[in-house]
Amino acid sequence: MTDSKFFLALVALLAAALLSAALTWAIRPMLLRHALARPNARSSHRIPTPQGGGIAVIAATLLVAGAVMAWAGAADLKIPVAAFAATLFIAIVGFADDVKSIDVLPRLLLQAAAVAVIIFMASGDFRIVPACPLWIERGLLLLAGIWFVNLVNFMDGLDWMTVAEVVPITSALLLLGWLSEFPASATLVAATLCGAMLGFAPFNRPVAKVFLGDVGSLPIGLLLGWCLVQLAHEGHFAAALLLPMYYLADATVTLLRRMARREPFWAAHRSHFYQRATDNGFTVWRVVSEVFALNILLAALAIGSVAAPSASVGIALLVAGGAATAFVMYRFSQPRSA
Repeated sequence: MTDSKFFLALVALLAAALLSAALTWAIRPMLLRHALARPNARSSHRIPTPQGGGIAVIAATLLVAGAVMAWAGAADLKIPVAAFAATLFIAIVGFADDVKSIDVLPRLLLQAAAVAVIIFMASGDFRIVPACPLWIERGLLLLAGIWFVNLVNFMDGLDWMTVAEVVPITSALLLLGWLSEFPASATLVAATLCGAMLGFAPFNRPVAKVFLGDVGSLPIGLLLGWCLVQLAHEGHFAAALLLPMYYLADATVTLLRRMARREPFWAAHRSHFYQRATDNGFTVWRVVSEVFALNILLAALAIGSVAAPSASVGIALLVAGGAATAFVMYRFSQPRSA
């Protein structure tokens, strides 16, 4: 990415932050009347809190990214129409679920439709593993996309948790774009999503005045997943795994444990490691601070894997990232000593 396009991405980040903050402030009174999240078995909050702040985050991301791409008119800054359309669709599904809960099966099918639009509208030469038959690769990407969208939703259960995840990931992608290791259009999307989350962050700081809601967490998961697939397409497999490693590990291990115990894994619960941490005496600030610090480390390892592109280095950095992630999860699962 040229310096001028990188500067354009930084301007887009700032614009998205300002727009997201303004929209969050503007829609909060409406959310207080129509979209209150009441405490349930999964909740970390104790009083009803408005949800739906994701409307501002996604609107700022899509509007600013789309406007900048249209204004720039560059060949490598084309609007990813399928990704934007799918993001808008899944945001609508999420908002409907925030206002009036949708049953698990139809909700899952609608999410699958959004992921499928992105995957199956990609060109035939868009491959991650060329040796793998195309239909198998696309099928696996569909399943992975559905899981990633849902795990971001599952992990959005604590004030600032999604901010602590999204900001380091998108910042790393922005830096990789500047180093010309990541497509320009995806870099711009990452920059605007980073800015939109920063604009939302003051309203979500503990104790949150507004939550993202499914209207935010689902499309954020879709956009992040799309960006990570773009990164893997560039050949940076280790980086694509390292960046979301904490979310992947916490959500996947929790799901497998609940399935092994024959628990209704689709029901609301407080079994995630970050939720167990608050039950074990960690403050919300401490949990999100440790997750943020871990994600900064994972971002540094991801950038290192791109800077030194060899299989042995990639494996070593994945092991290091896995060890750091396991350490944090272990800490969260143990009662905090006084």
